[in-house]
Amino acid sequence: MILPIYLYGNPVLRKKSKDIDKDYPNLNELIDDMFETMYKADGIGLAAPQIGKNINLITIDARVLAKDEPEMADFLRVFINPNITFNTEDTIAIEEGCLSLPGINENVNRIEDLTIEYYDRDFNKVSENLIGYPAIVVQHEYDHLNGIMFVDKISTIRKRFVKNKLNNITKGKVATSYKVKL
Repeated sequence: MILPIYLYGNPVLRKKSKDIDKDYPNLNELIDDMFETMYKADGIGLAAPQIGKNINLITIDARVLAKDEPEMADFLRVFINPNITFNTEDTIAIEEGCLSLPGINENVNRIEDLTIEYYDRDFNKVSENLIGYPAIVVQHEYDHLNGIMFVDKISTIRKRFVKNKLNNITKGKVATSYKVKL
């Protein structure tokens, strides 16, 4: 089922999410719905707060980026209760967009190398080192679980440039090809 994506300004996007266990109601159905919603919106990642659930759950399918980013060729993941356990101080600036912030793309500094521990869809514990683009994509979605959006990480001057767009999003004055919720 395709779910509405919550837009910037909705309080659910600013709350810290909670861990879940393998008995979370209809978890596999929710994961399937998140992937379906993400695909319908032409996204590569979706965090549960973006569909109105403050739980620590992320879906990512970045395989469409493989032509330009070969390391993404098999990057299809479900992250349950993720925790970044290590990161370097080396950063890279890369342009990001977000399904909860339609029409806004800005450069964001992200850590280049990190280790993340999580449970996969079958609740197997995984520890994975991610470098480059995979690390960047994961950080973007991971931030959602902590109530952080990429516009929080841009410079003050860039925030001024996107202020009107942000205000329009909060008022519902935005066009998308996917279902949204204010």
